Amino acid sequence: MTAEPAPKDLSKTAYDHLWMHFTRMSSYEHSPVPTIVRGQGTYVWDDKGRKYLDGLAGLFVVQAGHGREELAEAAAKQAKELAFFPVWSYAHPKAVELAERLANYAPGDLNKVFFSTGGGEAVETAWKLAKQYFKLTGKPTKYKVISRAVAYHGTPQGALSITGLPGLKAPFEPLVPGTHKAPNTNIYRAPAYLAGPDGTVDPEAYGRWCADEIEQAILFEGPETVAAVFVEPVQNAGGCFPPPPGYFQRLREICDRHDVLLVSDEVICAFGRLGTMFGADKFGYVPDMITCAKGMTSGYSPIGATIISDRIAEPFYKGDNTFLHGYTFGGHPVSSAVALANLDIFEREGLNQHVLDNEANFLGTLNKLRDLPIVGDVRGNGFFYGIELVKDKATKESFNDDEVERVLYGFLSKALFDNGLYCRADDRGDPVVQLAPPLISDQSTFDEIEQILRTSLTDAWAKI
Repeated sequence: MTAEPAPKDLSKTAYDHLWMHFTRMSSYEHSPVPTIVRGQGTYVWDDKGRKYLDGLAGLFVVQAGHGREELAEAAAKQAKELAFFPVWSYAHPKAVELAERLANYAPGDLNKVFFSTGGGEAVETAWKLAKQYFKLTGKPTKYKVISRAVAYHGTPQGALSITGLPGLKAPFEPLVPGTHKAPNTNIYRAPAYLAGPDGTVDPEAYGRWCADEIEQAILFEGPETVAAVFVEPVQNAGGCFPPPPGYFQRLREICDRHDVLLVSDEVICAFGRLGTMFGADKFGYVPDMITCAKGMTSGYSPIGATIISDRIAEPFYKGDNTFLHGYTFGGHPVSSAVALANLDIFEREGLNQHVLDNEANFLGTLNKLRDLPIVGDVRGNGFFYGIELVKDKATKESFNDDEVERVLYGFLSKALFDNGLYCRADDRGDPVVQLAPPLISDQSTFDEIEQILRTSLTDAWAKI
């Protein structure tokens, strides 16, 4: 009788061979790599059998929750029928159906869908398309992009150039030229000179100021050189900055005035994260393009898309004009089939309405943490919130680099996970904890998140 081979040490193998993304690999030289093996509903389990609440929906992705067998079955069925065929001068039924469905969901005249395999590729597509659009319409000097400080737009060279995080960009410079930054909508850190006599900042006036700063960037560069403005409905990096009232309406006016395309980067904010199919719907504006990915399939298969208005697409549908751009796996049959099945779940179970019905309860539960001395601000929208951590609530003093390294990375990230919560402790900008659970979450989920955060943040404060 042959003895069964000893089980492989996945942690050791991971350290030896799996180069993890955005990971300080030396951290695992002498400690185990967390290895997740199973998911169900709002929870995941590691290879030791420990259970964790998924407070980040994987990576702002698993909208419908883990363990949805019908999505796995949709993938298997499509793979048996047609596992792969490109959409390079050809079509296949699932890509056609999905493009039509996305166009029907999208606001205004955004009716053309260009598929990719992820969000960074969708952003790359939008910038390239904007450049060529202006060349085809007789304005070849319009190629620059305005985006916002601290914003993250992806890792390809173009998308990274649009990103407003200097630390992420420095190792790869020089990047693509022509990108310029304007202030984001973090009212908690609004310039002191914008405050009134009582020390508070009027949200509507602040929103107008933020939008007008983008106009100033356009004017400084010269409107004849600016092709597009890239903004997220709720900015992710820095900790979930929602738009002030009237911000997007003002920004739409500015872009129209200067013939600049407005690109809504909804890689995170689309597909229910804010309680609407697209973030633009939540805040009442119609962009010229939408970039999206993540939640389209709830993560069960990779896909991304750039959704383009008829006006911008028109020159590409004439004569021999061609958008010389594409991805091998864009509009993949299996991913398209999974996306359609996932969107069926959205409609059948009313996931968007569930978020709208419960977002106030989620925010209210997180706001209980404001009694902790380390919690400076709680902000966001839908099922997408950031908690900013401070050293002094009265002055809003943040932590220095040494404290961030020691408390945020050295203690808090691990403590949250050890206490059973997977989320993100991040210092791209000021130190924050970010939360974006699956859209099926309810009050019991919110309570569990608050309780684990309360314990972990209290312990972190004691270490300062």
